[in-house]
Amino acid sequence: MNTTSTTATAQDHFEISTLISGIFRTLDERRFEEGWADAYYTDDLHVTTPLGVAEGAEALRQVEEAIGRYAATLHLASDVLVHAEPGARTAEVSWNAHMTHVHHDSTLRARGEGAHPLFTVGGVYEGRFVRTDGGWRISRMTVRAVWTTGEPPVLPA
Repeated sequence: MNTTSTTATAQDHFEISTLISGIFRTLDERRFEEGWADAYYTDDLHVTTPLGVAEGAEALRQVEEAIGRYAATLHLASDVLVHAEPGARTAEVSWNAHMTHVHHDSTLRARGEGAHPLFTVGGVYEGRFVRTDGGWRISRMTVRAVWTTGEPPVLPA
């Protein structure tokens, strides 16, 4: 992961980059046991994605639902930029992401012969991170798709 800090301490940058990697690994391994998000997000989480806006527990439910639409996923993060004064309680953070999603066999069958098995997204994440007693957590996050290949899953009406 390429990373850059613009005023944050090296320790803050390391902790924030590790948090991002942990989130992506949790998503890809589908480790959604009770309380999984406590290590990554604040209770008042606000998320904006190409699919809409959600807050708190609803945002987390939507994340789990979105990951479940695929047979497998692989999220890669790079170029983490951390903007925070040393000792600050908040940080503005952005990073690039390459997100590969493997469609379920049922999706491919429904789409017919020649359906592409992958939906891939190159995007940018931006977030506000808050320093808590348990370490850095994300309180606001925006995901913006820059490019896509393949077809997204069919979304429920």
